Amino acid sequence: MLFEQIARNKRKTIVIMTLFIIILALVGAGLGYIFGNRPILGLIVAIIFSVIYMLIVLPNPANMVMSLNHAQEIDEQSNPQLWHIVQDMALVGRVPMPRVFIINDQSPNAFATGRDPNHSAVAVTQGLLDMMNREELEGVLGHEISHIRNYDIMVSTIAAVLVGVISFLSGIASRYIWWIDDDDHDNNDSNNSLNLIFKVIAILFVLILGPICASLAQMALSRNREYLADASSVELTRNPQGLISALKKIENSEPMKKADPSSAGMYIENPLHQQHGLTHLFDTHPPTADRIVRLEKM
Repeated sequence: MLFEQIARNKRKTIVIMTLFIIILALVGAGLGYIFGNRPILGLIVAIIFSVIYMLIVLPNPANMVMSLNHAQEIDEQSNPQLWHIVQDMALVGRVPMPRVFIINDQSPNAFATGRDPNHSAVAVTQGLLDMMNREELEGVLGHEISHIRNYDIMVSTIAAVLVGVISFLSGIASRYIWWIDDDDHDNNDSNNSLNLIFKVIAILFVLILGPICASLAQMALSRNREYLADASSVELTRNPQGLISALKKIENSEPMKKADPSSAGMYIENPLHQQHGLTHLFDTHPPTADRIVRLEKM
């Protein structure tokens, strides 16, 4: 059951990342078609911007994310209990020891970030340390170490880059859309009509549908990562009850006061405690009740 769920979630991640790339390609091609009927040129521009953005973000995403969330790095002497639990989970997960941070917030929460297992970091709030016993802390930190071991931290960083590029391209289109000049006057009326229809479709996708689809894909990826990390945490701790108990406490807590909204999807539970209606399409996390049910079945 456990390994079947892990395999199923990994397949879903591959599907969602493939959708991301398709959306980016369509937005780039649509942009090129809008400005000069050159979809290939637009696709190349989208790829170039993606590469440039990744070269800026990927060298050290952990420092950037920790700074945005007001996290302070600690060592073994300043908090030996937290340090040793992270060390134990990293040892069991067979990943290098990540850097450890504490966020001065009384709402219980935690997240992992970084480029890869060799350049990773975990952060917990002071509220998590105050509220959880060792069994619950192991469940939470097993979850975060699983994000590192499963390369979720890299996947989430790449997803954020792709969403950023798509939003940037959409912004370019919205600013310069009125500069479009159709000079295909020599073509017949049917060709002009067809070209107009394609351009309207391209405009709608680049300005509206593309960014919405990218956001939906990012949220779906985030939710899928949480299910996978929950299952992987049980694999590390061999004790689903610790994580179940921790999730119940986190769910009933107050929102964090200074959490960075752009990092909300990285936390074990949405630090803003936002809900988006019955469909949950724009939720960064799956419903906690669903996560607990899955854990209980393990």
